[in-house]
Amino acid sequence: MEFDIKKRKILEVMDAHKLAVVSTVAFDKPEAALIGFKHTEDLELIFGTFTSFRKYNNIKNNPHVAFVIGWQDSVTVQYEGLAEELRGAELEDYKEKYLDKFPSARKYLTNSEERFFKVTPAWIRYTSLAVQPEEVIEIKF
Repeated sequence: MEFDIKKRKILEVMDAHKLAVVSTVAFDKPEAALIGFKHTEDLELIFGTFTSFRKYNNIKNNPHVAFVIGWQDSVTVQYEGLAEELRGAELEDYKEKYLDKFPSARKYLTNSEERFFKVTPAWIRYTSLAVQPEEVIEIKF
């Protein structure tokens, strides 16, 4: 299947959802959390968190993260990538993209603990059990 068709199916799932589960790894155990996310046309994910939250320290120690996006209607995207804390002009650009999707999150910008991350994909799997035969699309970067 052509890359653009695969990408479009993945973007459709991402467009349809505001929430995802992100998984991070502490030194001795996994941690998962529900987060709001924004995506780019390049399949990057953007999310915010506070420095006092477990996922922040986990990511600083191990930037490998995994997400599950979607589960309604038996369609889901599994996503693995590398998280990078945003800074400078890149922070401002990506933060505005995130706030376009979550304008109510502006209230957190005054909190000195607020940080934003960009995740670059390493592997993505789209699965639809809503069709027969089931459809599975995998992309490795």
